[in-house]
Amino acid sequence: MDIKNLIVTKASGNQDTFSAEKLRRSLTKSGASADIAEGILKQVGTIVYNGIPTKKIYQAAFELLKKNSSDQAGRYNLKRAIMALGPSGYPFEQFVGAIFQSQGYQVKVKQYLQGICVTHEIDVLAANKDHALMIECKYHNRQGIISDVKIPLYIHSRYRDVLGKWNEKGSQKPLECWVVTNTKFSTDAVQYGNCAGLHLLGWNYPVSRSLSMLIDHSGLYPVTCLTTISNTEKERILQAGVVLCSDLVNKTDLLRTAGISLSRIPKVLAEAEALCPV
Repeated sequence: MDIKNLIVTKASGNQDTFSAEKLRRSLTKSGASADIAEGILKQVGTIVYNGIPTKKIYQAAFELLKKNSSDQAGRYNLKRAIMALGPSGYPFEQFVGAIFQSQGYQVKVKQYLQGICVTHEIDVLAANKDHALMIECKYHNRQGIISDVKIPLYIHSRYRDVLGKWNEKGSQKPLECWVVTNTKFSTDAVQYGNCAGLHLLGWNYPVSRSLSMLIDHSGLYPVTCLTTISNTEKERILQAGVVLCSDLVNKTDLLRTAGISLSRIPKVLAEAEALCPV
């Protein structure tokens, strides 16, 4: 089928024209060569039909890419791998903390800050020599869910309460409020966040410094990107408090505890090191 005129069904249920260029960029961004990407596009063209869910196209491209390189497939799988960090959302908070730590911040996850009215549990508290960040994470474990205006509205009210006590104590560093999501913000959420002075960080927002860009820049990838271990094994690793592929280095005992045999461990470690060079 001519994929230039292909109609696809997105996770939201809406239909749109398929973008071969978007798929090509995703494949080459993962590390695939131009030739490999073109070959995958041609093979995908043999199985598609009008109205096909984008999930099926992704899965087909992922399986084809995995035959070429497991670490490239892992990078291509990044968005879904982030969604596999759930369901609690705590591993996502740890992951966000690691991203900000890579930016030079000292980071603490799950902290309590006193407000004028009540005490607030903060997902991530980060600080450098110039300022402090109150970071609230909105995690989604399904495609097609958007963080709407209610999210920044609610977080802004908590921030104002915390900020009142922060300023009352005469803290030297100014306190900023960040809202981080692994999906998209609605138009109203962006408009309110910008108007209220919040810093919004979404999967593809802001365009010049989005969450996906920060992950690529930092070189930090979650263990859920790994293609050489099962979902059950990933869950066991997350439950042990390990979120990053780079933290698996020299963790042979952890991998064995997760149920990974000694014969498989070298392959797992090789993929982890290829994803997150240390």
